[in-house]
Amino acid sequence: MPDKNLPIRNGKVLDIMRSMKDCMTPSARRISDYVNAHPEEVIHSSISELSLCVNAGEATIIRFCRSLNFKGFQDFKMGLAIDLSSQITNEKSILETNMQEEDGAAVLGQKLQNGILYALSETLNLLDFEMLETVVQEIKKAKMLYLFGVGSSGITAEDAKNKFMRIGFSVDALTNNHFMYMKASLLQKGDLAIGISHSGSSIETIKSLKLAKEAGAKTLALTHNPKSSICAHADWVLLNGNHQGQMQGDSIGTKISQLFVLDMLYILLVKNDISGTLNKKQRTTRALNI
Repeated sequence: MPDKNLPIRNGKVLDIMRSMKDCMTPSARRISDYVNAHPEEVIHSSISELSLCVNAGEATIIRFCRSLNFKGFQDFKMGLAIDLSSQITNEKSILETNMQEEDGAAVLGQKLQNGILYALSETLNLLDFEMLETVVQEIKKAKMLYLFGVGSSGITAEDAKNKFMRIGFSVDALTNNHFMYMKASLLQKGDLAIGISHSGSSIETIKSLKLAKEAGAKTLALTHNPKSSICAHADWVLLNGNHQGQMQGDSIGTKISQLFVLDMLYILLVKNDISGTLNKKQRTTRALNI
């Protein structure tokens, strides 16, 4: 059966594979690594030829393709071909984001910029826009909106709280695990909980979303990995991109891609009630200026 957390459309194969890499089996990871390294060769290979290259059986390759929501190997190759044809060709030196000893400030700035642009492009490829619209309607219906996240994702949660509050939504952000657990356990039917975890494996955020769901709230996960643990406790999953070089650590591209998805929700909420949200934004702005 198709995975409801994966966007089902051709032309996004490489980004989807990268988002799922951390939860792949060793054999699936070998296939994924080979496809990423030799995509054009794979397009022109038979399944038996690929089987020899990746040291995996044909049945394993078919299961790998189906895990990406393709019917089989031929369908996968077609999606991969569309993916390659839609990519903009750039020199490797421009796309490279890892820091080199000889790089000056201007070069590093360009690499950082390219990393951010790549992360945003990947986010657009991974987003399920129908699900995005569905989540917007759920936010509009929710009695209370809660955002859960720790560390860097907690900062993202606080930023989203500020945006949604300024257009009139009842919202809170919790970033301390004790407060997260207490609040999540007290949610009710009609509330909406959003768990933000780039890896999808943050123990604190997973537990918070699980408690919220058990309490009767609707749940949304914002993550990079559609097969990660947090998705098991989410009614809806929205995916953000990731592009992280060695120099970046907790990548600014990752953070911006999370903020981008939440800004998409914000913009769609504004679009659905332009006069109402504008009025509330003006009132909150005036309150801050007094």
